Amino acid sequence: MAYLYTRKNGRIEIREAHTTPQGPRSRTLASFRDALTEADLDRAESAASRPFDREALCARARDRGIPVRRSSANSHARALLAALRSGATLDPVLVRLLTEHLADRNSAPVPDDATDVVEWIGASDAERGRALRDVLRLYDQIARSRAPVRSSREERFPKFSLTGGR
Repeated sequence: MAYLYTRKNGRIEIREAHTTPQGPRSRTLASFRDALTEADLDRAESAASRPFDREALCARARDRGIPVRRSSANSHARALLAALRSGATLDPVLVRLLTEHLADRNSAPVPDDATDVVEWIGASDAERGRALRDVLRLYDQIARSRAPVRSSREERFPKFSLTGGR
């Protein structure tokens, strides 16, 4: 059975345990950074000498907080949306072909709140992190620029003494 191992440098390895005359050992089937992808699972499965359970490995990755990117088509669609949003143009023939192929697919209605975050579809983790840091810096500037909201002048509760009145 394959398992996940995190190295000190941040790389994550998919490993498989086996026994040898010297005792139990493990060997690395595949390694990756950031997110577990289909390509990582394919490499690990081809190198495995025992039954390989992709779903169990993905579940373990999610439990450990490791992102799992299963479909490369979704990541390509996100990248295309990001490129179009930033002003890229497509060949009209490709537009027509994409339109025809997408018309045959089942689609779900877009929720109202999804239109507010459409600019983040296809954004990398680095871009999202940069935006979050910018928001936190802005909040810090706002918090430093204003006076304290409320200052307590009187004590709210009476003080109790443990020394007793003897």
